[in-house]
Amino acid sequence: MPPVFIVVCNNTMTSKRVFDYIAGYDDGDNGEKSLIEGKLPIFSNVRNGQWLAQPNTLLIDSYQLESGDALTQEFKQLVSSEIEEFKAEIKQRYPGRSVDNITDEDLLREVMNTIGKKGKLGENIKCVVSVSMLTEGWDTNSVTHILGIRAFSSQLLCEQVVGRGLRRISYETEPHSVEVEGKTVKFEAFPAEYAEVYGVPFEFIPTAGGLAEPKPPKETTLVYTVDERADSVITFPHVIGYRRELIGECLTYQFDEGVQYILTSRDIPTLTENAPIAGVSSLQSPGEIKKKRLSEIAFLLAKLILEKYFEQEGGDKGVHYVIGQEAVQNKVKFWLFPQVLQITKYWMKKYLICRDNTFPQLLCYEELKHNAANRIVQRLQTQAGKPILKPILFLQSCHAEGCTDNINFRTSKPTYMTNHKCHLSHIVLDSVWERQFAHALQSMDEVKAYVKNHQLDFKVPYTFEGKQHHYIPDFIAKVDDGHDDLLNLIIEVSGEKRPDKDTKMETVKNLWVPAVNNTGQFGRWAVCEVTDPYQAMTTIRECC
Repeated sequence: MPPVFIVVCNNTMTSKRVFDYIAGYDDGDNGEKSLIEGKLPIFSNVRNGQWLAQPNTLLIDSYQLESGDALTQEFKQLVSSEIEEFKAEIKQRYPGRSVDNITDEDLLREVMNTIGKKGKLGENIKCVVSVSMLTEGWDTNSVTHILGIRAFSSQLLCEQVVGRGLRRISYETEPHSVEVEGKTVKFEAFPAEYAEVYGVPFEFIPTAGGLAEPKPPKETTLVYTVDERADSVITFPHVIGYRRELIGECLTYQFDEGVQYILTSRDIPTLTENAPIAGVSSLQSPGEIKKKRLSEIAFLLAKLILEKYFEQEGGDKGVHYVIGQEAVQNKVKFWLFPQVLQITKYWMKKYLICRDNTFPQLLCYEELKHNAANRIVQRLQTQAGKPILKPILFLQSCHAEGCTDNINFRTSKPTYMTNHKCHLSHIVLDSVWERQFAHALQSMDEVKAYVKNHQLDFKVPYTFEGKQHHYIPDFIAKVDDGHDDLLNLIIEVSGEKRPDKDTKMETVKNLWVPAVNNTGQFGRWAVCEVTDPYQAMTTIRECC
């Protein structure tokens, strides 16, 4: 991605003179062609007495937009495929709009909107000379120099100009550390990026001390969709949520170690020290909660399961049914409460494990109560051994399906160049083992296509501690498992054990995958958790 230099002028006459100085011009008289090269070779549009087919510098102002002379016929011929791609995007963005009347003004705006983007009309542009043009929607993030040649009458105007240099090239964090009260605090943060601004009297946040020496930008790698590898395209649904449909009313369960819930003082503090500024500190514990009876905790947990997962059609949310001292919404199937309560009590007795100073009454806290409810429901079954709740998914209304087409971004992280099995040119390496893992996928005959899930917007919604989160799997692979169609395999390589890890995997296995497969619209899906990267091939084959 080339760095971009922006020049902001006061009127079209000034902008034309600046443009001619930078990019070159035709000095011929009486129709004779005499091209003068620009004074800045890297930005010049003239070389060896000829106009370049792909210009380095773009003049964008009201006159250029109206005249239609900014883009030469040679340029249009050279980028004909990009123009056709732009027309296809117009059709997708605005269904029903005709692309036969695309004007040079539309093309010029698209050039400006795609500056520095590989395979787009503005790929080669390195300098933009403009008159205002501050409200345009262009979003290049590689502006390194800005020059103002006009009067700036307000800080708002200065902010608009300088803002062109504030868009980050990289959103990848790096480790930092600071000393706080004698202790070293480590954290992840964005690296500093700089743009040089001249002629714009912009006042930002006053600071004391000297200026830090700007560091040279890191080398970046362009990751993009390789059109020649269209056979390796991977598509996936954009799931935003789920609901569960009850398929039976005689409940049973199949509990195992996967539904164990271990309470520790890491989940919630059981002892708090209250220290005033002066005086004696005191220790406090949730003693009132501990006085609650276990049967009351089981009632509360069963009530949550009933309201969250067992709704009936046509129920009235305003009417309540009273069980003991607790009111239950009439919209739920309250007649299932005895079965749910019995299962809940059994789970609490066998699979709720309290360590350190914790105790079952801590399930009164909403986060812990929701976690417990999720674990119980995932193992509920009918008498035939099938899940009692059939998951139904909700898709994004305007963008129900994503894919590996039209991916284009830069990264400063390490990358691995892929072969024909990956639709993208590279995969971004977040850890040491991912290079070896990608190599293993490429060498497996069963794997027909794969991709690292980085900036694909493929995520799995799940609930943890009563709050909505999104889980981003590591890889997606299309595997030949002997059926007529390929299996879409979500691959997660487990790293550090975290409290939400089990919840993520349970959601994918018992909710996301069944819900997607039930639609029949997105092929067959499965999930594979790799706990040992050096046994990846064996694990993947076992999952299939």
